[in-house]
Amino acid sequence: MFFVDTIEVSGLGNRSYLAGGEATAVAVDPPRDVDRLIAAAARRGVRISHVVETHVHNDYVSGGPELARLTGAAYLVPAAARIAHPHVPVHDGDRVEVDTGAGLTLRALATPGHTPHHTSYVLEEAGASVAVFTGGSLLIGSVGRPDLVEPRLTRGLARAQYASAHRLAAELPEETPVLPTHGFGSFCSSSQAEGGDTTTIGREKASNGAFTRDVESFVADLLAGLDDIPAYYAHMGPVNAAGPAPVDLTPPAVADADEIAARLAAGEWVVDLRHRVAFAEGHVAGSLNFEAEGQLATYLAWLIPWGKPVTLLAGSAAQLAAAQRELVRVGIDRPAAAATGAPADWLRPGEAPASFPRATFAELADRRRAAPGFVVLDVRRDSERREGHIEGSFHIPLHTLPRRLGRLPEGEVWVHCAGGMRAAIAASLLDAAGREVVAVDDSFEAAERAGLVVRRS
Repeated sequence: MFFVDTIEVSGLGNRSYLAGGEATAVAVDPPRDVDRLIAAAARRGVRISHVVETHVHNDYVSGGPELARLTGAAYLVPAAARIAHPHVPVHDGDRVEVDTGAGLTLRALATPGHTPHHTSYVLEEAGASVAVFTGGSLLIGSVGRPDLVEPRLTRGLARAQYASAHRLAAELPEETPVLPTHGFGSFCSSSQAEGGDTTTIGREKASNGAFTRDVESFVADLLAGLDDIPAYYAHMGPVNAAGPAPVDLTPPAVADADEIAARLAAGEWVVDLRHRVAFAEGHVAGSLNFEAEGQLATYLAWLIPWGKPVTLLAGSAAQLAAAQRELVRVGIDRPAAAATGAPADWLRPGEAPASFPRATFAELADRRRAAPGFVVLDVRRDSERREGHIEGSFHIPLHTLPRRLGRLPEGEVWVHCAGGMRAAIAASLLDAAGREVVAVDDSFEAAERAGLVVRRS
């Protein structure tokens, strides 16, 4: 008998896996906080004998080297990957014993496309394929994006994705479960999963564009659909190639109100992790709102100048600890300082909290009819904007907003996104810059129903 446990890394839209038998197991594409996989192995009563990477990751710092060090496991990495720390190189067709008693082996299958060296791993029980770990190759209804390595390689890697998908389909039974690392919100996916979060080779053959289109159409559609790459991705590959440092999740130094003010005055980032409603109602002037329960790691790492000190303000110690865990996964290892509580705890005597209003699209429509002339700012990505935008709105994608604040026209700014979270981040950036702002905390689907004219292009 074998098992496969899924380790969700939801903030980054990824998954890791622990698979094995009664005695030993393999960890696939582990996140930086490896204690979760160690705990999963302890619950199963198994030893982690192997740690494998499908590729050198561009979207997060790998926990592979640290997990292998802590457990004594063999660390397997595709042979063509260029990494500078100890590992066992894996070639196409290599097999390793995962659990001898259970008859479990892992077979390497070269599947280039997401990266030139990308490798999938087929879990076999007594010689029969029982699952395939596809990393950033074949995803649920999609494939991993091919443009994260080098622009000149993108078209060739897109064609390789097509060939790799077809190789998987040709070599594996249709009932084989497909277990990807990316595709659950990760920007490493060329598009997001639809129709559930589990799949098989047969299901993908029936619905995935890698099988339902010819290669030229597939490549053209894949390249046309690629979205912006998070800025912090540029730092992940080099960190993983050099060898990540061990994680330190101990609490940061505590900042009092004077230190918070001093860090703001020095131009550092002070990030309030509370929900956007609480932030809008009252916050430290100059602080920025990145909800701990949203895609904290992705958007904070995308927007913050790399290496700039960050102080975290949290509603509770648990919220702070969860945020630290999210951030180490993308290389923001140690906050400069932190504080918990509420704005009253973070402000100096005599200081009042800053605030700004929130609104719905219906309220935006009413305001436009009553007193036009203010700025409507859309901070969604280009691909979202093309699917529909409010007539007369100004467009600056959130990830470009910090460097383009000066391009906004004068006046009050009503800022929106698709659901409210990104609008809250943008509103906090505008508020910190001294702009009068209203955060539209509503689903974009409500805009047209509210009477706003939505243009599609």
